[in-house]
Amino acid sequence: MMENIYRETHRPGRIEVICGSMFSGKTEELIRRMKRAKFAKQKVEIFKPAIDTRYSDEDVVSHDHNAIPSTPIDASASILLLSSDIDVVGIDEAQFLDESLVDVCNQLANRGVRVIIAGLDMDFQGVPFGPIPALCAVADEVTKVHAICVKCGALAYVSHRLVKNDRRVMLGEAQEYEPLCRACYQQAVKEEGQDNQEE
Repeated sequence: MMENIYRETHRPGRIEVICGSMFSGKTEELIRRMKRAKFAKQKVEIFKPAIDTRYSDEDVVSHDHNAIPSTPIDASASILLLSSDIDVVGIDEAQFLDESLVDVCNQLANRGVRVIIAGLDMDFQGVPFGPIPALCAVADEVTKVHAICVKCGALAYVSHRLVKNDRRVMLGEAQEYEPLCRACYQQAVKEEGQDNQEE
């Protein structure tokens, strides 16, 4: 009897990371897990960086246009202030948040909160992006999802930027980015290098 009471009242906190390239279904999977938690009558709250206004100023929206209401934030510390008495916290586009997100997520998990994070693990140059690599290290579970390479149909490795812009953070969609496998990405970088030399 005591064991059943313990199971119902004890919430083991955990950190789940969903990462991969653009167009791989990260946000879709985050929304799916959050909706399941809601269906299970858990108190949920989802956050996203305030700079991400591609589809909506407030909702988290996947490329397939599935949406869930969210709270836009400028700093990860805000999550601690806004998530008291919450069972499940979702965070989308986490690569755009500051490095203290790792500490925030650890604090939440240690309090018994289930934290689900979605974000790009690499930028357009194939470099580990923001707090995602460190979150993968401390996570209880990491799910790497893959888009399909638009050139050859293999599993995509990175989000290749199609426009000339060296800024690391540049919001965009299919007009600005394409998912490529490692081999096709290497080829694209080589061709861009040759184009630059010709110019």
